[in-house]
Amino acid sequence: MRKRIQNIFVLILYSLFLTPTFAQNWWGASVGLGHEQPYTNLPTFNLSVQDANNQLVPLFLSANGEYMWSEDAFIFSVENGEIRPSVPMEKIQAGKTLRDAYLAAQAKYFPANGQLPDTLFFTRPQYNTWIELMYNQNQEDILRYAHAIIDNGFPAGVLMIDDNWQRYYGNFEFKAERFPNAKAMIDELHSLGFKVMVWICPFVSPDSPEFRELESKGFLLQNPDGGTAILNWWNGYSACYDLTNPNAADYFVSVLRQAQKEYGIDGYKFDAGDNNCYASTAIKAYDASATNVDHTTSWAKIGLQFPFNEYRACWKMGGQPLVQRLGDKDYSWNAVQSLIPQMCVAGLLGYAYACPDMVGGGQFTSFLNIDEDKFDQALIVRSAQVHALMPMMQFSVAPWRILSKENLAFVQRMAQLHADFAPYIMQYARKAAQTGEPIVRLVEYQFPHQGFENVKDQFMLGDKYLVAPVVTNDLSREVKLPKGTWRDEQGKKYKGGKTYKIKVPLERLPYFELVK
Repeated sequence: MRKRIQNIFVLILYSLFLTPTFAQNWWGASVGLGHEQPYTNLPTFNLSVQDANNQLVPLFLSANGEYMWSEDAFIFSVENGEIRPSVPMEKIQAGKTLRDAYLAAQAKYFPANGQLPDTLFFTRPQYNTWIELMYNQNQEDILRYAHAIIDNGFPAGVLMIDDNWQRYYGNFEFKAERFPNAKAMIDELHSLGFKVMVWICPFVSPDSPEFRELESKGFLLQNPDGGTAILNWWNGYSACYDLTNPNAADYFVSVLRQAQKEYGIDGYKFDAGDNNCYASTAIKAYDASATNVDHTTSWAKIGLQFPFNEYRACWKMGGQPLVQRLGDKDYSWNAVQSLIPQMCVAGLLGYAYACPDMVGGGQFTSFLNIDEDKFDQALIVRSAQVHALMPMMQFSVAPWRILSKENLAFVQRMAQLHADFAPYIMQYARKAAQTGEPIVRLVEYQFPHQGFENVKDQFMLGDKYLVAPVVTNDLSREVKLPKGTWRDEQGKKYKGGKTYKIKVPLERLPYFELVK
């Protein structure tokens, strides 16, 4: 009831204290809305109960060097480029550029802490069993997938075993009927060169032994009347750890540590924890002041204990050594087109250590009922090209299963290109850990006031590489280059400050190095 009253109160504030900004180019608030940015028009969006399936930070940044910050979640809309927040937000003039605004805001509100997630995330592709196995995670098929990675010429890296490996939620034992010897499986994966992560969530299956033990300890979220709260999330109805309780958080970490010791697990994919998971019913927490987004933050803080981690939903966790992934994307060209702007906004909100979902998309419903010979192979290849020069690259659908020999070779080349760029990527990952600067940057961020505000199909990798993947079903594209002299990946030089139309056959990923 308390949260419902809070939400009603916020809606009243929204109508009473609507405070439009001056119209200009603004980015921020939601990674999942990155493709809408810079904002033009946007219906009402509530940071308390919506997250667009991704990370949030209560921050707006302008191309003119201004920023606005709120400590708490709020509602906002956009009309003709004007940000209309539900709470008064002071505009701070930090300089003259988007970069000025970002550096000032991050230094004040989410400074880099000097630490990185494990470097393997950046230097080798990642692999996730989700699309190939979905809810049928099992030892035989996981090993088959891992061996196929190596046999098809892809480098070993992080391998993530996805949802439904556990006996039930809140239990961290592998299902015996699907995993006859989970420890031997993980040992074999290690011998192949993989580090192994498993999917987890903060939820607990009702009336399980773990549920009864956690309930007796007072480690579960409660209803206002003191009973255990049952929350509605995408996998049904479950109880949930109350991670605002330090004792519950410590206990949860100890359980995860024990699973690591028993099976040899290297880390965890921390899923769920979205703000809307905590909005389906009134709940009572150890921290009586905790709101929906505070529970999201409490879940994210668990990952700080594990160098091998991954998150898809976070609140105000910029600058922390947490791996972030874009939300599950459809298998579509529209989804491919969203990857670059969303990754750039992730960097602008302090989430530098990010991955653009999975090659070809991570939304499993998009892959159902598609015959293998009906896959749009160009989409898979172009998606891999977008990933190749991002900080991280993740496969799930098996390219060797759905691609021709020729197209598979193109994707193999992109995996190798990512590995080849590892020293450069790590240079900027380490810089991000020290300075907070994004690894992937809007061209506007790096080259302000040259007309790049609305360029969403190019990005900067660090200071000197402009990457221009094809994100439509075409074999050519226009590339707009900033001032200076640029050299493409084929050795051809270009004078900057101009737009060029170039031919891009399916095997080509255009990228340009700033030479002077």
